[in-house]
Amino acid sequence: MKAIILAAGIASRLRPLTNDRPKCLLEIGNRSLLERAIDALKANNIHEIIIVTGYLHDMLKSFVQTRYPNLSVKFIYNELYASTNNIYSLWLAKSEVLNEKEIILLDSDILFDPQMLKALQESSHANCLALDSHKLGEEEIKVIVDENKRIIEISKTCSIQKAIGESIGIEKISNSYLTALYKELDQMIVNEQLDNVFYELAFERLIKQGHYFYPVDTSDFFSMELDTVEDFHDAINRIPKHLQ
Repeated sequence: MKAIILAAGIASRLRPLTNDRPKCLLEIGNRSLLERAIDALKANNIHEIIIVTGYLHDMLKSFVQTRYPNLSVKFIYNELYASTNNIYSLWLAKSEVLNEKEIILLDSDILFDPQMLKALQESSHANCLALDSHKLGEEEIKVIVDENKRIIEISKTCSIQKAIGESIGIEKISNSYLTALYKELDQMIVNEQLDNVFYELAFERLIKQGHYFYPVDTSDFFSMELDTVEDFHDAINRIPKHLQ
C-alpha cells in the first residue's frame, strides 16, 4: 500500500507562521505535522509515500530526506501551487498510484492519532474515510449518508442539520475507485479547468456515477485540522499527552 500526502499549499491563513516554512513543517510538541503523518504511516506498515509539494519545495524535500534517509519517498512538484487547489495536486500523482491495489490519501495539515489509519485499514469497506462526529459549522467538509451508510454528499456547503460529521481528510481508496477517480479528474482538470477546487468535488461527482465512500467513525481518536494561527495555538494546548 502507498500513501499520498498533499503538501503543496501556501497556507496564507497561517502567516506569519508559514512565512519561512510550509505548513506541514510547523511543530506541535516535538515533531512537525509532516513527521507525525509519516511516523503514523510507518507505524501502520505503510512505507511507500508520495508527497506532492509546491510552496518551499526544496525545504520540504531536504527535511524529509534528512529526517528519513531510508524511506521510499517520491516527490512530485506542483509548479502551479499558487493558483491551484488540492485537486490538482492529487491529479499530479496519477501515474504513481493508478495501478495500486489500494492507497491512503491524506492532507498534510492534520494533527491526528495514528490509530485512525488502523481503523481505516481494518474497515470492511474498500473505500472509506475518517469521520469526526462533533458539532459542525460552516467551515468543515461535512458528510451526509443514505440509509445504507453510503456517503451521498461531502462538501462545506451541504446541510449541517443532515450531516453526521466532518471528513477529517484521510481516505482509504481501492483500485477500482482510483480508476474512476482519475478518469473524473482528467475530465475536470483537462477539459473543464477545475483545478482550483477541493478534491471532494470529484468525490461528489462520482457519487452520481455509483461510486461511494463509507464513513469510519474515528471520533474517539484525537484529530484537528490546522488552518489558522488560532488553530496552531489551540493544537499545542489540546494535543493529548500520549501524542506529544
